[in-house]
Amino acid sequence: MAMVQSGMKDPKAITGRTVLVWLLSFFGVVFAANAAFIYLALGSYPGVVEERPYEAGQTYNEELAAARMQADLDWQVSGEVIQDAEGTGRLVVTAADADGNPLYGVEVRALLRRPVMATGDIESFLKADGGGRYTADLEKVPPGNWTLVLEIEQDGVRKFKSENRIFLKE
Repeated sequence: MAMVQSGMKDPKAITGRTVLVWLLSFFGVVFAANAAFIYLALGSYPGVVEERPYEAGQTYNEELAAARMQADLDWQVSGEVIQDAEGTGRLVVTAADADGNPLYGVEVRALLRRPVMATGDIESFLKADGGGRYTADLEKVPPGNWTLVLEIEQDGVRKFKSENRIFLKE
């Protein structure tokens, strides 16, 4: 049987000081990692797309009223982007009223917008192609996810607006 001398400490004993150092070290590493992730996230994308968010929020009731008027019209509008091998393409929008009659005398505007970036938007004013069909040529649209925003105005008043997610291939 080995005898332990009374003046010597066990080198493997866990003391309160050891636990405190380990706890502070652990949480120090966690906080440092979180700080690094927050810094990198805010540096790469601050999350601000709208320059004047308060003013944009004030138009909410107007957007609701416009959506109710649009629902009452019951227009049937569809849009697609047809691409060729070089990356250029054509935007084709077909618009009809509630009875299926083609819409004439309207102005159609399209906006291809990246969902997470405020840059690189492509805006087009479509030309009537007959039979309620409106087209616009697009040049070199990069592949990926896009939001297609279609707006139709009649007599200077917006009558229709839709936003649809589309994916363009290479």
